[in-house]
Amino acid sequence: MIQPESLEELASLVEKDGKKVFLFVADWCGDCRYIYPALPEIEETNPEFTFIRVDRDQYMDLAKLWDVYGIPSLVVLEKDKEIGRFVNRDRKSKQQINDFLAGLK
Repeated sequence: MIQPESLEELASLVEKDGKKVFLFVADWCGDCRYIYPALPEIEETNPEFTFIRVDRDQYMDLAKLWDVYGIPSLVVLEKDKEIGRFVNRDRKSKQQINDFLAGLK
């Protein structure tokens, strides 16, 4: 999982070719911490996606721009176009995330 260190790095990831999953999280978020242990397996199950962890608090302007108010949330881009989103404030299971991504393959 890629964890951008700057807004510039994050912007360059948006422009990259391929399918990217932007996972919006925050360290204080219990539902985010719930899914963290499953992330390596989710990435392994979905190798056609590049996973990018976005700290919602660090990149609040981007979260607002993309209408991401609940976390954990996923926004999937192909090149720089959104192709799917799983955005709400509810806890997400490994199965729910894998099912969501399977619909975007």
